[in-house]
Amino acid sequence: MPALFIGVFMAALDTAVIGPAIPVLRETFGVDNREVGLVMSVFVLFSLCSTALMSSLSDRYGRRPVYLASVACFALGSLLIAASPSFWMIVVSRAIQGIGAGGITPTASAVVGDVFPPNERGRALGLIGATYGMAFVLGPPLAAALMVALSWHWIFLLNLPVAGLVLYLAARDLPGHRSTAKQPPLDFSGIAVTFTLLSALVLGITRVVDPLAGLMLWPWFLGAATVMLVLLINVENRAELPLIPLSLFANRQLSTVYFLAVGAGFGMGSVIFLTSIATTAFGITADHSGFVLLPLVICSMLGSMGAGRLLNRMGARGLILIGFALLCVGYGGSAITGFGLWIFLAASMPVGLGVGVVVGGALRSLAIDEAPLAVRGAAQGLINICTAIGTLLSAAAISAIADFSGGGAAGFSVAYVAVSVFMLIMLFVTLGLRNDPAGAVRAEAV
Repeated sequence: MPALFIGVFMAALDTAVIGPAIPVLRETFGVDNREVGLVMSVFVLFSLCSTALMSSLSDRYGRRPVYLASVACFALGSLLIAASPSFWMIVVSRAIQGIGAGGITPTASAVVGDVFPPNERGRALGLIGATYGMAFVLGPPLAAALMVALSWHWIFLLNLPVAGLVLYLAARDLPGHRSTAKQPPLDFSGIAVTFTLLSALVLGITRVVDPLAGLMLWPWFLGAATVMLVLLINVENRAELPLIPLSLFANRQLSTVYFLAVGAGFGMGSVIFLTSIATTAFGITADHSGFVLLPLVICSMLGSMGAGRLLNRMGARGLILIGFALLCVGYGGSAITGFGLWIFLAASMPVGLGVGVVVGGALRSLAIDEAPLAVRGAAQGLINICTAIGTLLSAAAISAIADFSGGGAAGFSVAYVAVSVFMLIMLFVTLGLRNDPAGAVRAEAV
């Protein structure tokens, strides 16, 4: 667990610390807002694209070598960022870092499925899920302290000793077994088509957020993603060992899990714009807006750990129902700004609990129970991909609805009513899961 927990925390922390560094990078290298935004979008894109590949490689060659390679790649990207003489070198280095990050979390989740008995998986997956809340709390103040005391370079240099510790622990403790059967050739066609599909999808979604930059381009990106999806289905149906096993979607339970993962990502990503309500409706300054999320983030950590402990007792279906119900109530309450800041903060707490539950171990536990052992890593990777797509969609949807509704506090209120309705839809979709989760039954048998 230390090898997995610290590795996932390192990757999650680097997403949280980049926010405070962006103004400094913009000033240091003399770039505009659109260019500096590449620091985040390139990381997301390459992390998303590497997830399917790293997950497939872990099924093929074993968890330990892929986990070690992912952590090493992440560390290399961190070192190159700190040593970058130019802004574009930083962008390339963030891509390398994203490739490593894309392999860390799904491989760690697959290891939990491999080595933990069913009655202990929920707690382990909940602990891994809680790292995101911890990273969200510790990341921004840690980044600010390092920039004040030293320089922005140390935000990334700090990853090197942490990565060294993870590499040592993982090489010593993680299982190294792999299939001894002769492996079919790597699915290079699937890799190429998947990368093109996800690139077009990410660019299409993010161009919706930035209409001045992509008003005429985003339909073409989304159209290209649709064409690539059709091509991917054709390519993977012919592959001997596909990068993305389409057989997983033939399982009704797994198909529902992946759709719910998109909804979970949407619920998690919607947190970002809550600070906009705080600044427009309650007069909180931009410098202090992050503090209004502290109750939410603390509740998110508690929700992840609590859901892990309750998973075997309640079953994944019951927990996910509770999670989306909390998100529905919390986002609906956040949309009502007429009762003051304290009611807004109170409404953000069920949002935090709900996020902790739906992005914790329940969905991953279902994927572990339903997916064959030979493609367990790929099944976990698809959860990461679907969650990331949901997060991107939330940013596009909320900003578009808020702008269409007039902007300001009123516009964001309308947007969060829509988010609340979408969480309610996800709650009803959850009813499509089996009522007697396989994991709970196996745990009881153990």
